[in-house]
Amino acid sequence: MAGLMDGSLSTLAPIFAVALATHQPHYAFFAGLASAIGAGVSMAFSEGLSDTGDLTGRGNPYLRGSITGAGTFLGGVLHTLPFLIPQLRAALIVAVVVVGFELLVLSWIRWRFFKTGFVRSFVSITLGGAIIVGISAAIGAAG
Repeated sequence: MAGLMDGSLSTLAPIFAVALATHQPHYAFFAGLASAIGAGVSMAFSEGLSDTGDLTGRGNPYLRGSITGAGTFLGGVLHTLPFLIPQLRAALIVAVVVVGFELLVLSWIRWRFFKTGFVRSFVSITLGGAIIVGISAAIGAAG
């Protein structure tokens, strides 16, 4: 769950900043792909190295790191794929729809498996995403 959330939110900034600064969806795609890969590797190492599992009983660190890293990559690459569309406006619209879908899925997962209220989850995750998109849009527009 942490990987999916981190990947979905942390990769928004570079993708949207590059898309809005350059008006080139192709560049945004590469920024998003690099961000998703980098975030995935970073989360895999940080999760795998943070706890051996002996004291907390959280399981094998390699497995935990692999799952977290894969989730982070998946969360980041999904809203990167729309930037393969050559028209910026269409790519942005599809990416925003994908981000909305990701937020709904993340909220559902938190509701279903962590017994967190769906609306509360959706609002908190959306707030984080909105802050990131707003900041990255401002940076991209200034570029």
